[in-house]
Amino acid sequence: MSTFDDREKGFENKFAHDQELEFKANARRNKLLGLWAAEKLGLSGDAAQAYAKEVIKSDFEEAGDDDVFRKLKGDFEAKGVDLSDHQIRREMDSLLAVARKQIQTEG
Repeated sequence: MSTFDDREKGFENKFAHDQELEFKANARRNKLLGLWAAEKLGLSGDAAQAYAKEVIKSDFEEAGDDDVFRKLKGDFEAKGVDLSDHQIRREMDSLLAVARKQIQTEG
């Protein structure tokens, strides 16, 4: 195997590793986001944990974060929780940073 092949394989492995970490960070963010939203919706204990799982599952509807955002926005509106789109997206961004940091310190 040539040096070029070794470097190519190294880049492929790093890319796969980075993608796996980002997937884990997004899943962690969605759990944290679900728990945050559950609190806003007046849920606690097992109900909050179940809601967090619903938020995690909602991320598999389409690529990107819009599916998660729509779930939260719809649930907030249904329960009369007054949060702007900006507040929800800001919390999504903030918790993604927290999740990435948690994943990095675990590994």
